[in-house]
Amino acid sequence: MTQQINYPKIGIRPIIDGRLGGVRESLEDTTMKMALNVAALYAKELKYPDGSPVQCVIADSCIGGVYEASLCAKKFEANNVGVSLSVTPCWCYGSETMDMNPSLPKAVWGFNGTERPGAVYLAAVLAAHNQMGLPAFGIYGRDVQDLGDETIPEDVKDRLLGFARSGLAVAIMRGTSYLAIGSVCMGIGGSIVDPDFFREYLGMRNEYVDSTEVLRRIEKKIYDEEEFQKALAWTKVNCTEGNDFNKKEKQFSRKEKDDHWEFVVKMTIIIRDLMKGNPKLREKGFGEEAHGHHAIVSGFQGQRQWTDFLPNGDFSEAILNSSFDWNGIRAPLTVATENDALNGVSMLFGNLLTNTAQIFADVRTYWSPDAVERVSGWKPVKEAAGGFLHLINSGSATLDGSGRQNREGKPAMKPFWEISEAEAEDCLKATTWHPAANGYFRGGGYSSKFLTRGGMPVTMCRLNLVKGVGPVLQIAEGVTIDLPENVHRILDERTDQTWPTTWFVPNLTGYGAFADVYTVMAKWGSNHGAISYGHIGHDLITLASMLRIPVCMHNVEEERIFRPSAWNAFGSEPEGSDYRACNAYGAIYK
Repeated sequence: MTQQINYPKIGIRPIIDGRLGGVRESLEDTTMKMALNVAALYAKELKYPDGSPVQCVIADSCIGGVYEASLCAKKFEANNVGVSLSVTPCWCYGSETMDMNPSLPKAVWGFNGTERPGAVYLAAVLAAHNQMGLPAFGIYGRDVQDLGDETIPEDVKDRLLGFARSGLAVAIMRGTSYLAIGSVCMGIGGSIVDPDFFREYLGMRNEYVDSTEVLRRIEKKIYDEEEFQKALAWTKVNCTEGNDFNKKEKQFSRKEKDDHWEFVVKMTIIIRDLMKGNPKLREKGFGEEAHGHHAIVSGFQGQRQWTDFLPNGDFSEAILNSSFDWNGIRAPLTVATENDALNGVSMLFGNLLTNTAQIFADVRTYWSPDAVERVSGWKPVKEAAGGFLHLINSGSATLDGSGRQNREGKPAMKPFWEISEAEAEDCLKATTWHPAANGYFRGGGYSSKFLTRGGMPVTMCRLNLVKGVGPVLQIAEGVTIDLPENVHRILDERTDQTWPTTWFVPNLTGYGAFADVYTVMAKWGSNHGAISYGHIGHDLITLASMLRIPVCMHNVEEERIFRPSAWNAFGSEPEGSDYRACNAYGAIYK
């Protein structure tokens, strides 16, 4: 259905001492082998969003001077290289061999050995990078290795992979689109789409489609009608309709509810086609519509102009954000409810770093231990002892978020290529679809309802725009928790009981924003958050530094944080130095 993507590659630059007559010759094989070993590591450990192994491009020869550096740069340009890594076991000539491309995220691995000073080159070339305003990440193993040792130590491996994951995210975003379907939703700041931010910080363009385009395509049958019949049949079998909690006099008739099912299935196909295109439309005579908008992420306004008289977008958003539908298990799309572009970007960050589906949720309520005990009679214990956050939204969260996938016997959210048919079925079975609350959604539709299993390590993040500062990122690593069934029911039914719920406890540090759970809630910068499986805060910080976005709040241990070496020159206090460095360098595409 979708167009083939030519993903950016990782370019590897083997750097060598250029002195011929004994020095260079003795290092050729060792240096090139370093590059080949890293390429093998990346091909084994990293995958693109479609599940294919990450590809590397290695310079045709070791780079001993500016001529060979220029040949390498031309090869990278011709082969769609989006990330640059230099490796060396020895001393080399810094400014003559360094990567000068300002738009490529770059790192240098200087081998920690005593026979040849690779670490000395690392320090020298990082100084040159910093002097020229081209920040680079320095990778330096903790333990000395022998020159012929081809092993990549675990600490070096972690840095190589972390840099590559974030660098590829930067490169994959570049040149794509955010598609806004509709405009500003209920005055939400994140849905005031800021094209300067997308262009200058992410290298993305903005595409805009009025919501009426979805209605036009439904009425004019600008969708694959054969696929629609397949999708509708699948939906009837796999999407269980739940109780209608609307007042009897406000409930839609059975005929109207059946019509709504058909409508929201068509919406789902159409929103996907708007993002990615569909060659089937060309066969129907709609060549322009067949192209799509080259969107890596989108948002649907919905409320209120659409939902006051038409079925809501909850089904479409939830299914598109999930890793499976009527066509089987597949890569999730990223679709933000309420056209919250900033939460859409937050979801996109998590998706590109993990290749997993993302939960979109309101950061709705802090439940203190006293409040829980007063309302339910139960005193929170263990992870919940300090209180917890209720993450809940109107039904757009990925069904993967139910936690019915498994890794080593524990609940998980996995890349689509690791998900079994049984796990996808379990996610569907754990979800009911309730007629939408008519007080919010006068036009009807269906909202998904599930309860996230406890015990999943997750990371919540949120990108915000602040006047006078620019974009800032918030990060909270933590864990999902289970509540006693009766306690969950009592708390959950105090809000809309047709929406999916995740009970979340952030990891606390005892000070600052993470002094306690209440403070995390009080300092969160928006009504929304993006929740990703795993503790990926360190990768989000690395990614943010590449994009020159300061991190204003996080609970990631200092030893896990990896930023360009230039950040060390902006002060000894990490948060302040991050702000100063990002301000000094500015947006990378400005």
